[in-house]
Amino acid sequence: QVQLVESGGGLVQPGGSLRLSCAASGSIFSIGAMAWYRQAPDKERELVATVISDGSTNYADSVKGRFTISRDNAKNMVYLQMNSLKPEDTAVYYCNAVLKLTDGRPWYNYWGQGTQVTVSS
Repeated sequence: QVQLVESGGGLVQPGGSLRLSCAASGSIFSIGAMAWYRQAPDKERELVATVISDGSTNYADSVKGRFTISRDNAKNMVYLQMNSLKPEDTAVYYCNAVLKLTDGRPWYNYWGQGTQVTVSS
């Protein structure tokens, strides 16, 4: 089985920082794009940032200049450094990865269970 496990969420004051981590484990042959999404209460899940295997990144306009996504291919990890946090960043943050497993099945999209980020004074 494959698991994506997020960590690093919590409560932070406006202007503060948090670093989210996501570890992919299981019978993984290869990892394609990795991403972070978020979902605030009563809102649809939205894409925050993506990083592909060569390190190229893309960000939602709302987080550009404040968030940085990175990955460690050797460890099957993806990170999200979040700086200058705002109350509107409050959401459950989900890790996402496109994986190919060792059993030969096609590439497939996997999700973590989510980690809560709350920005409040």
